[in-house]
Amino acid sequence: MKLGERGQVTIPKEIRDRFGLRPDTDVEFQIVGGSIVLKKAPKKLDLRKWKGRCSDSLAELGYSSVDSFMDDVRGQ
Repeated sequence: MKLGERGQVTIPKEIRDRFGLRPDTDVEFQIVGGSIVLKKAPKKLDLRKWKGRCSDSLAELGYSSVDSFMDDVRGQ
Protein backbone atom coordinates (compact mmCIF):
# COMPACT_ATOMS: atom_id res chain seq x y z
CA MET A 1 0.00 0.00 0.00
CA LYS A 2 1.25 3.46 -0.82
CA LEU A 3 0.70 6.77 0.87
CA GLY A 4 -1.27 9.14 -1.35
CA GLU A 5 -0.24 12.68 -2.27
CA ARG A 6 -2.24 14.15 0.62
CA GLY A 7 -0.97 11.62 3.19
CA GLN A 8 -3.99 9.33 2.89
CA VAL A 9 -4.11 5.55 2.99
CA THR A 10 -7.00 3.15 2.51
CA ILE A 11 -7.63 0.78 5.41
CA PRO A 12 -8.45 -2.66 3.97
CA LYS A 13 -12.14 -3.60 4.21
CA GLU A 14 -11.42 -6.71 6.29
CA ILE A 15 -9.74 -4.57 8.96
CA ARG A 16 -12.45 -1.88 8.84
CA ASP A 17 -15.14 -4.53 9.30
CA ARG A 18 -13.29 -6.31 12.10
CA PHE A 19 -12.82 -3.14 14.13
CA GLY A 20 -16.08 -1.40 13.25
CA LEU A 21 -14.45 1.47 11.39
CA ARG A 22 -17.15 3.29 9.44
CA PRO A 23 -17.19 6.64 7.65
CA ASP A 24 -16.80 9.46 10.20
CA THR A 25 -15.30 7.12 12.84
CA ASP A 26 -12.77 9.04 14.92
CA VAL A 27 -9.32 7.45 15.01
CA GLU A 28 -6.07 8.43 16.66
CA PHE A 29 -2.45 7.80 15.82
CA GLN A 30 0.15 6.87 18.42
CA ILE A 31 3.86 6.20 18.23
CA VAL A 32 4.73 2.96 20.02
CA GLY A 33 8.40 2.12 19.95
CA GLY A 34 9.39 2.70 16.36
CA SER A 35 5.92 2.03 14.94
CA ILE A 36 2.85 4.09 14.12
CA VAL A 37 -0.33 2.63 15.62
CA LEU A 38 -3.83 3.57 14.43
CA LYS A 39 -6.53 3.15 17.10
CA LYS A 40 -10.26 3.69 17.09
CA ALA A 41 -10.77 6.72 19.33
CA PRO A 42 -12.88 6.16 22.44
CA LYS A 43 -16.37 7.59 22.31
CA LYS A 44 -16.79 10.88 24.12
CA LEU A 45 -19.54 11.01 26.70
CA ASP A 46 -21.75 14.07 26.79
CA LEU A 47 -22.09 14.32 30.55
CA ARG A 48 -24.38 17.36 30.29
CA LYS A 49 -27.33 15.07 29.60
CA TRP A 50 -26.73 13.28 32.92
CA LYS A 51 -26.70 16.45 35.04
CA GLY A 52 -29.23 16.25 37.84
CA ARG A 53 -30.17 12.61 37.24
CA CYS A 54 -28.93 11.36 40.62
CA SER A 55 -30.45 13.96 42.93
CA ASP A 56 -33.60 11.96 43.76
CA SER A 57 -31.69 8.74 44.34
CA LEU A 58 -29.10 10.48 46.52
CA ALA A 59 -31.86 12.18 48.52
CA GLU A 60 -33.50 8.80 49.18
CA LEU A 61 -30.16 7.61 50.55
CA GLY A 62 -29.93 10.66 52.80
CA TYR A 63 -27.36 12.69 50.90
CA SER A 64 -27.79 16.36 50.05
CA SER A 65 -25.22 16.36 47.23
CA VAL A 66 -22.93 14.21 45.14
CA ASP A 67 -20.00 15.66 47.10
CA SER A 68 -21.38 14.44 50.42
CA PHE A 69 -21.99 11.00 48.90
CA MET A 70 -18.44 10.85 47.50
CA ASP A 71 -16.99 11.93 50.86
CA ASP A 72 -18.91 9.12 52.55
CA VAL A 73 -17.81 6.55 49.96
CA ARG A 74 -14.18 7.65 50.34
CA GLY A 75 -14.43 7.53 54.12
CA GLN A 76 -13.81 11.24 54.63
